[in-house]
Amino acid sequence: MKNLNIPHWLKDTVYVLLGVLCSGFALEGFLIPNGFFDGGITGISLEIHEFYGLNIAYVIVIANIPLIIMGAFQVDKVFAFKTLAAVLALGLCLSFVPYPQITSDKLLVSIFGGVFMGIGVGLSIRGGCALDGIEVLALYTGKRISFTISEIILGINIIIFLIAAIFKGLPTALYSILTYYAASRTLNFVIEGVEEYTGVTIISGENAIIKEKLVNELNRGITVYKGERGYLKNSFDIHHPVDIVFTVVTRLEVRRLRNMVHEIDPKAFVFTNTIKEAAGGVLKKRARH
Repeated sequence: MKNLNIPHWLKDTVYVLLGVLCSGFALEGFLIPNGFFDGGITGISLEIHEFYGLNIAYVIVIANIPLIIMGAFQVDKVFAFKTLAAVLALGLCLSFVPYPQITSDKLLVSIFGGVFMGIGVGLSIRGGCALDGIEVLALYTGKRISFTISEIILGINIIIFLIAAIFKGLPTALYSILTYYAASRTLNFVIEGVEEYTGVTIISGENAIIKEKLVNELNRGITVYKGERGYLKNSFDIHHPVDIVFTVVTRLEVRRLRNMVHEIDPKAFVFTNTIKEAAGGVLKKRARH
C-alpha cells in the first residue's frame, strides 16, 4: 500500500468506468437492438446473443474469461485483474443500466455504434485493461504460429463477418464491417490523441542550417547519424559524408517542418514514419495510462 500511487489509480478507475459506460451505450443504444455486430470477442458475443438468444451480459463475461487467464501469463496479473473487473462491470452495466435505443437508421447505427464502442475500448486501454481480449488471443496464438498479431486479428474478424453474411445477410455484414472500422479508428484516436508522434528523417547537403532551425525555431530535439550520400547510377564511385538528421514531432507539426526544410533545400530527401509510443528526451508528452 505504501507504493500505491493514488492519483494514477483514480485516473485509471475513471478511464475504465467511462469506458464501460460508453461500451454499454454502444451495445444497448445502437448495436444490439438493430442486430449489428462488431469485430473481436465483442463481435463473437453479439453473434452468440443474436443466434441463440443468450443474455449478452453473461456471454461477454464468459467469452472473455479464457482471454483474461491468458492475459495473466502473456501480460501480467495486474492487467488480468483489472480486465476482469472491467468486464464484470460491463456485464453489470448491460444488465442494470437502462440505455435507450437511439436510432434504427442503419448508417447511423453502424457509424456511431462503432464510434462509442471505440471510445469505450480506448478509454479502458488507457486505464490499463482491455474490454475486448482479442489482442491477448492474437498475442498468445502468434507465439505458436508464423502469423503476425495483425494477421491473426484480421483472420478472426473475417470469420466473424462471414458468419454474419451467411446468417444475417450481406448488408448486415457490410454495415458491421463499417462499425468495426469506425470503432478501430476511434480507438486509435482515443489512445494516441492529437499528440500522435511522427518520426522524420532528413538527408540534405544543407543539414547544418536544418539542424539549427529544428533546435532553435521548432524547439525539437534531434539525433544525428553519420552517413554517406552519392552512389548514383552514372557516378557510383562519387560519394561524400553527410549528417542524417532524425527528429520526432507531433503530426500537427509535420507540414510546418516539411515547409521549413523545403525552403532551405528543395532537393532534401525527407521521409516520415508513425511512432506508436514515445517518451523521454525533450518530448513534452502527456502521460499514457
